[in-house]
Amino acid sequence: MLKKGRLNLPDMLGSLVSGFDEKEMKNGGLRPVLEPGEELEIMEPNGIELGHKENEYGFDDLVNDTDLDKEADEKRSDIEYELSQKEIYLEKVKRIGSMGLPDGGGLRATAWKLLLGYLSPSHDLWEKELTENRQKYVKLKEEFLLSPSEYTRVKEDAMISAELSGERDDAGPLKRQGISHGDHPLSIVKASAWHHYFKHIEIAEQIDRDLLRTHPDLKFFSGESSFSKKNREAMRSILLLFAKLNPAIRYVQGMNEVLAPIFYVFSTDTDEKNSVNAEADSFFCFVRLLSDSVDHFCQQLDNSPVGILSTLSRLAELLKENDEELWKHLEFTTKVKPQFYAFRWITLLLTQEFNFQSILRIWDSLLSNPFGIQDMLLRICCAMLLCMKSRLLSGDFAANLRLLQHYPDINIEHLLRVAQDLSADTFILQFIFVN
Repeated sequence: MLKKGRLNLPDMLGSLVSGFDEKEMKNGGLRPVLEPGEELEIMEPNGIELGHKENEYGFDDLVNDTDLDKEADEKRSDIEYELSQKEIYLEKVKRIGSMGLPDGGGLRATAWKLLLGYLSPSHDLWEKELTENRQKYVKLKEEFLLSPSEYTRVKEDAMISAELSGERDDAGPLKRQGISHGDHPLSIVKASAWHHYFKHIEIAEQIDRDLLRTHPDLKFFSGESSFSKKNREAMRSILLLFAKLNPAIRYVQGMNEVLAPIFYVFSTDTDEKNSVNAEADSFFCFVRLLSDSVDHFCQQLDNSPVGILSTLSRLAELLKENDEELWKHLEFTTKVKPQFYAFRWITLLLTQEFNFQSILRIWDSLLSNPFGIQDMLLRICCAMLLCMKSRLLSGDFAANLRLLQHYPDINIEHLLRVAQDLSADTFILQFIFVN
């Protein structure tokens, strides 16, 4: 979402994103759209086989494999060249990214980090930036994810190590940093470290349940192998740490789906140093990504200019601007409001509507859009409606709701072309005029 007039991020979310300022929240902070334990309906993602494309009427047209390979090679060559430059021109990376980044080789991982602002355009600064952020993440985990007794043990071990290596200047016996006598697992004192630790157990259990349902068709996330368990544990740490750092937002079901593409892309980076640090990099990029749409998770802001209802209204206006006939049919004839189907589309960044490979392609365009993620997201949502126009115009309330809540297979490149060709969102036109 464009930053003009948007809400400053609450709690520690803003402090973890360079350029954002903290601001005191009124009325005791923000509440998530879904109460703890309340669940979004999880749908099986849809998709289409590679090598085919489906037109608006459902007929497949074969795509020449040779042309696809040639196009993929050209994209790979272009992005490799741009990422190798000492000073990277982000506009070129965005132009390439909008057409789809190549799979494999870590190119998508590096490009996403650049597009999210995690890496600076100056190539020489990357090693320093990555090292600092990865060290920061380790410290955050020690402080917020370890139990009080584990945290104390880590601190004591560090002090002993410092003593043995001669790094300590003070003489005398080691100072124990143990838990006070009044602070123990059964303590009911609100200031107790144990009290804060147990307070998040319920959130951790909800995260665990959601992670077990994350892309059950992919062995990377699902199953009982040590590989999938390790991946889920890393994602659990990211989501729980986010919840603890942002008590006004905490964890809302569906955040696991937003994290999944980032963690997958970073974990499959062919650069081993990057892949082993995927958890840390994913945390900071997840924070940056969510900062663009965090207002949608805050119920108190539903009716504000930055809330989810305002965004849904912008989607309706975008549809009206591009196809008034379809807009009238949905809005007045069948009364299928955007709240009934687009809430999940928008809050979860379309991660429940398509297969995983298609999600990665869509996100290339989302992250590369010069007007921001939310602008392209609304364009794609509008294009999803336009591509189903004939079926929607012939459907009643029940049929249309079922269609949009279980979006059918479609060629993603065609969908993105339709989205790109739409008339601009009025909100975006106002922004261009002002600037």
